[in-house]
Amino acid sequence: MPFWCYILKCADGKYYTGPTDDLDRRIAEHHQGGYYSFTTRRRPEKLVWADEFPTRDEALESELRVKKWSRAKKEALASGDWDRLSHFAKPPRERVSTALDMNGYG
Repeated sequence: MPFWCYILKCADGKYYTGPTDDLDRRIAEHHQGGYYSFTTRRRPEKLVWADEFPTRDEALESELRVKKWSRAKKEALASGDWDRLSHFAKPPRERVSTALDMNGYG
């Protein structure tokens, strides 16, 4: 049985990261509301990223790692932009910046 780590973008622009063993059911629960206060209050708009893992522990480890990421890093992951993901994986003081507001991405 596969396990998943996923990111939902909510109506207010915030991201929710979670693990599950049934991605379709979990997304339906988020859309229905009442199961998770974070997404019930924010109403998820769409699934922006999901990755499959062979074990529950690996999916949970991924969730714990990804949910700590910055918004920019989650958006880079969701878009599959590995250059941007690598850029935002570096500490801010080590990033080469050409634009002050977006650290070179904008």
